[in-house]
Amino acid sequence: MFKTREGKSQRSQLEVDFVANKGSRRYNIQSAFFVSEEKKRNQETNSLYRIDDSFRKIVVVKDDIIPWHDEKGVTYIGIEQFLLNEAAMDL
Repeated sequence: MFKTREGKSQRSQLEVDFVANKGSRRYNIQSAFFVSEEKKRNQETNSLYRIDDSFRKIVVVKDDIIPWHDEKGVTYIGIEQFLLNEAAMDL
């Protein structure tokens, strides 16, 4: 549930773009064109934050960025590094 601009409650179905398994490890992966604006970052990570487990949560963006983690443990990484670096999901 979230509030519209008019203050009305509205239901929204949230989903994660990909779930990958590698042995006993699971990764929840969200793809985004960009997350440089706080509003867009919140939109892309809202579904990840609602997953109540200890598996890795990753946001993959179009730009070439230095991988980083937010205060809730979500990893942000650029698409090129994500695809070409075998260890990218465990950074």
